[in-house]
Amino acid sequence: MNNEKHKLKQIISPGKLVIAPGVYDLISVKIASQMNFDCLYMTGYGTVASYLGLPDAGLATMTDMNNRVAAFCNATGKPVICDGDTGYGGLLNVAHTVRAYEKSGAAAIQLEDQAFPKKCGHTPGRRVTPAADMVKKIRVAVDTRSNPDFLIIARTDARTSLGLDEALRRGEQYARAGADIIFIESPENEEEMWKIAKTIEKPLLINLVETGRTPILPPATLQEMGYAIAIYPALGFLAAGQALQNAYQHLATHHTSVGLEPMLYNFSDFNKLIGFPEIWEFEKKYAD
Repeated sequence: MNNEKHKLKQIISPGKLVIAPGVYDLISVKIASQMNFDCLYMTGYGTVASYLGLPDAGLATMTDMNNRVAAFCNATGKPVICDGDTGYGGLLNVAHTVRAYEKSGAAAIQLEDQAFPKKCGHTPGRRVTPAADMVKKIRVAVDTRSNPDFLIIARTDARTSLGLDEALRRGEQYARAGADIIFIESPENEEEMWKIAKTIEKPLLINLVETGRTPILPPATLQEMGYAIAIYPALGFLAAGQALQNAYQHLATHHTSVGLEPMLYNFSDFNKLIGFPEIWEFEKKYAD
């Protein structure tokens, strides 16, 4: 186990806000890894969309997702928080998922209390399981991990369907069950965000989706509230999607890429990003 990749526990401290960009494929991992982020967040929505071309609606299997966990964690030296959905089944499945994600190099696994089939947290129609079922999953996850530096993030989606008070009750239960970080999904205004921060005593994660259900507040405000981690899961794939839309539309309209140069990643720099200089050095070393 790479200790650097599992130092998220040491990064989290009172009064500090950790900013984590969403990564969804290996190009986004490599680009984000070059920047001044303490950790990365493997977004389930973006990863499923990129890897399978499907919506984040319970269609990806644990094998699908762990394949991406291993690839992403192998491609960066930064800690990666990895979306583990509902644990992909019952309690035995949760144990199997925790072992797999930890072995693959994740710094933390995020587990949620949605009923199957789960859905993206900022989309409608989400249902939650009884809180007692999620408490058991958290206990299994805590008991299963082999390294205490591998963190368990407990997410509740109860706010949207059952209200904030029920979400807070669940957050407190999940904290008592042993979760290291609590994630109350999709509060709908600043007042709710303050209430969450004042109620839950464990480190808190806030999910900020551009044009989503939760207002995107300045980092100083989030830090004042007491949030430990702010994830921006959709930023990367929304930016890439818009860039691709613009570039392909330009080509379809003008039948040339001329004029797009200022918008494009330099090809030589992209070769370096992907690792071609190491390939060229290898070829020189073993050339006849």
